[in-house]
Amino acid sequence: MGSLITLAQSLGLAYLSAISLYGTVAILGFAQRTGWIHPITGPLGDLANPIVIVLATVLAVVEFLATLIPGVATVWESAHTFIRPPAAAVLAVATAWHGDPSLILAAGLLGGGLGLATHVTKLGLRVAVDTSPEPVTNGILNIAELSVLASLSYLVWHHPLLALVIALTLLVLTALLVRTVWRALKSFFTRGTVSG
Repeated sequence: MGSLITLAQSLGLAYLSAISLYGTVAILGFAQRTGWIHPITGPLGDLANPIVIVLATVLAVVEFLATLIPGVATVWESAHTFIRPPAAAVLAVATAWHGDPSLILAAGLLGGGLGLATHVTKLGLRVAVDTSPEPVTNGILNIAELSVLASLSYLVWHHPLLALVIALTLLVLTALLVRTVWRALKSFFTRGTVSG
């Protein structure tokens, strides 16, 4: 059961880091520092270092502000295609570091795959939302992401299997939402072209 819990924690962190790497690192470091979660052994324990927490928090704030600006949000998310999935794999491996080699390998492979799937889904939603020329929808999406980060960060350490089930459910629901939004946009622009 211990290996399953560790794998669930690894994949939960991979999912969260694909939503916001900097927010995940900041929350994880802060949670350890304040005793919200028990200190983590292995490489993730270093996230409680105040320098890491401050740096991750500053980057999370920059990300929050950057993704409020239409156009910049899409560029930011696109650039993070090269950052978040590998970071998801690294965090998954670091979470399973104390386990046997096969668990570490599984965590890395599954964490990287889940990180990529989550990031690509988020990118699709962000690009669709970014088509509106106002920051309100981007702001709503940012707040929703922060809510998911905060609640799942807690669950990853206190109820990891539940956190993983919720993460996978949210991933599927987000993918369906992306599909619906893109179809609606396509229909809207097709009608606009035909009537014009």
